[in-house]
Amino acid sequence: MFAAMASDPGKIRVAILDLYEGVENQGMRCIREILNQYADAHHIHLEWDEFDVRVKKQVPGTDYDIYISSGGPGSPLESEGSEWEQVYFSWLNRLEAYNRDAANARKKFVLFICHSYQLACRHYKVGTVAKRKSTAFGVFPVHMLPGSQAEPIFQDLKDPFYAVDSRDYQVIQPDHVLIKKMGAKILAIEKERPHVPFERAMMAIRFNDYMVGTQFHPEADATGMSMYLQREDKKQTVINSYGFEKWESMIGHLNDPDKILWTYSHVLPNFLAEAIKNLQVKGPAFAR
Repeated sequence: MFAAMASDPGKIRVAILDLYEGVENQGMRCIREILNQYADAHHIHLEWDEFDVRVKKQVPGTDYDIYISSGGPGSPLESEGSEWEQVYFSWLNRLEAYNRDAANARKKFVLFICHSYQLACRHYKVGTVAKRKSTAFGVFPVHMLPGSQAEPIFQDLKDPFYAVDSRDYQVIQPDHVLIKKMGAKILAIEKERPHVPFERAMMAIRFNDYMVGTQFHPEADATGMSMYLQREDKKQTVINSYGFEKWESMIGHLNDPDKILWTYSHVLPNFLAEAIKNLQVKGPAFAR
């Protein structure tokens, strides 16, 4: 575990929790690029550190302002009780305690992505994490639930919006009583398909004022996803599940400015904007 350091109010500090377990991926590259782009576009002093959660059992302290917890491979169920997961949930518990303390005006903001989202859903018991009948992989529409247009991370998104989906597991069967009690909100679900006898997965949840998660990959960019979709194994996964025409349309979606490019340029940047706005930093602290 990394020890907390004194906070420098002249910068925004971001911790990236890497759950990829050393597996080659596009997700970490995309997160880094969005952080760089955001800092440059808004002229802020933004720094980040990366923590290898699953291999090295690293987690950040509470001295960061913003936390982004990545996707990753494998089952979000089989790791239950593992050493790295205990370390991970201990980190989350500390952040929750920090945010509950009224003496801490500068709250900690967290975005959970894909695998991390499934772990968070299991942690909060908001629904059932279950294995899918088949792999979901590609570019798909995500449908907002009523009222979710006011959600900060969805600002300026269309309904539905398009996102990259890559998972063998899903969160279904929401516990609506618990969700209401904890002040959480389901933000989006999979495309409604009445003719298919499967429950729609929850694609995004706001757990509380400071923590939100997405089943999809908001960080995915057109370049990385195009390379991924054209890998022979991934191409065959899509074709076998949805057909060649669907694979072709996914490739087309990648270059459509209203689809993946729009999601990429809004969801994670919106999360950063909302977090930074609420950090209660006074004066020109954000200026480089």
